[in-house]
Amino acid sequence: MKLWQKNAQNTREVEKFTIGRDQELDLCFAVFDVWGSIAHVKMLHHIGLLEKDELELAEKGLKYIYSEVKNGNFHIKEGVEDVHSQVEMLLTGLIGDIGKKIHSGRSRNDQALLDLKLYFRHKTEDITGKVEQLFSTFTRLSEEHKDKLLPGYTHLQIAMPSSFGLWFGAYAESLVDDMELLLAAFRIANKNPLGSAAGYGSSFPLDRQMTTRLLGFETMNYNSVYAQMTRGKTEKAMATAIASIAATISKFSYDVCLYMNQNFGFISFPDELTTGSSIMPHKKNPDVFELLRGKCNRLQALPNEFTLLINNLPSGYHREMQLTKEVLFPAFTELETCITICDYMLQHIIVKDNLLKDPRYTYLFSVEAVNKEVLAGLPFRDAYRKVGMEIEADSFSAPGEISHTHEGSIGNLCNDQIRKEMNNIIHAFGFPKIHRALEELLQ
Repeated sequence: MKLWQKNAQNTREVEKFTIGRDQELDLCFAVFDVWGSIAHVKMLHHIGLLEKDELELAEKGLKYIYSEVKNGNFHIKEGVEDVHSQVEMLLTGLIGDIGKKIHSGRSRNDQALLDLKLYFRHKTEDITGKVEQLFSTFTRLSEEHKDKLLPGYTHLQIAMPSSFGLWFGAYAESLVDDMELLLAAFRIANKNPLGSAAGYGSSFPLDRQMTTRLLGFETMNYNSVYAQMTRGKTEKAMATAIASIAATISKFSYDVCLYMNQNFGFISFPDELTTGSSIMPHKKNPDVFELLRGKCNRLQALPNEFTLLINNLPSGYHREMQLTKEVLFPAFTELETCITICDYMLQHIIVKDNLLKDPRYTYLFSVEAVNKEVLAGLPFRDAYRKVGMEIEADSFSAPGEISHTHEGSIGNLCNDQIRKEMNNIIHAFGFPKIHRALEELLQ
């Protein structure tokens, strides 16, 4: 069944190529396609295109299909082109010709775009929950190990004293900025395209404000041409946010691999969380973090892939947009898996103490010595030269204590402020408002 079909039949080869993986990937849309259809039929009744008894039958049928989806009994049958066709076919089978009316004022273009945006909202909430958990783990570890010093590096050369509190806290704050990008992508997705039809609106007096409210959108894509132009653009925004979170996890994974190295020896993990060598019995390999690094580096290629896919296309819908699902849908799953396993590993991390007592780290304290001289009244350049000469003469002696008190330093991590920023971002998504709207829609 094809919603656009009249008399001519496609050849098997053309049909197989053009449908691609839609039947497989569209199963992710089933719940959202039903939600959109319920909102649409309510609106059709509101503007006089469905009688009250027709609306009641349509809603009853759609809610039955919704229950079948939730129970795992929904499938796209062989020969049915996509999820939109399957839902309409099932509904028509349940309630007769009334089911044929529900496409009034819609195109598969705005229907697919609506399903995508509802799906993106849902996946954003899933990712937000997982990032929030990882963020909590980083901040907990930051507080727990805030007094344990760690060598800081620039150019992979020892630089200045750092701390495990500073290290863990850095990645917590990195996730805050990642969530800023995810929130921006979410705001692009949280606009209702329904009613834009094929990109040029409809001669029906559609009430787009009504479907916007029923589906819990913050606002709508007002211009019908632009609504269709958001296909691909919305996916790229989501991909950019995914890539940002992946970049944070990749960089952290590199740190872990480095710090586990025997030449560093700053952290370790229980044997059961590492792998061994078939020939070297002493090996404890950080395979989880190496794979995290590789998977997250691959995710960082997503925005470029979307650029190549959607670049230089004129306005209006083009079939290349179908391919965005093949790129982005697995990426959501991959990212969620990476966040989850990273958090799991961090629950078991073993942090070493007293690292900076090793003589190899003596010069980490050279800046502390310079600052001590400056506080005693010596100009900075003179103090710098004095300490430098002591180092060259091998007569440098590290200060016994360090004192860092400004915001964001070893002694003042500002984790409470970082938590507040993260909480403000999570609140800005407004997920409870969306839940309330969808609960009312399904009543």
